[in-house]
Amino acid sequence: MPRSTNVYVVDDDEAIRHALTFQLQSAGFNPRAYSSALAFLADCDDLPVGCVVTDVRMPDVDGLELVRRLHQKKVRHVAIVISGHGDIPLAVEAMRAGAVNFIEKPFEGAVLINAIRAALQAGQELAESDEAMDAFRRVFAGFTPREVEVFRCILDGKTNKVIAREFGLSPRTVEVHRAKVMLKSGVKSVSELVRMAISAGL
Repeated sequence: MPRSTNVYVVDDDEAIRHALTFQLQSAGFNPRAYSSALAFLADCDDLPVGCVVTDVRMPDVDGLELVRRLHQKKVRHVAIVISGHGDIPLAVEAMRAGAVNFIEKPFEGAVLINAIRAALQAGQELAESDEAMDAFRRVFAGFTPREVEVFRCILDGKTNKVIAREFGLSPRTVEVHRAKVMLKSGVKSVSELVRMAISAGL
């Protein structure tokens, strides 16, 4: 289950905002409603991580542009777009811009609730992955120059003997550097080290 229960409803229709807020509270979420995308964007940087539920068609800034701006700001809120009949191409475009799902009106309440739970879970997993990658980059930044060289060689699949010849070291010394790289990285295998390095862009 996702840890976050925060849901941000963005819709210019007051009746829909109230109905969704009541429904979400009844389902155990912590909803907060906004009458426009601009109002939400003014707050979003300071809000706890959550799921944004936005209508596509709104004045000034529509749901598509809202999703784009959230993506540009690199905030960790996930977004679900609600679309009326005929808005599907626009909703698909919103997903390409970063939304995790779209729901076509009219919809059953359970459909939205399940979509929000899935979105919050996906957002939590993404945040945990980002945190792990940030931690790995910090570890990499703390490597000594020799450890960086050995790290690169490990990623290239070179053996200790090959690395030793390349840098004029003893195999035992390479083995020590290799062990330090693995220990600092917190990995148990070379394949895990390679996967983390690729994910971290290293």
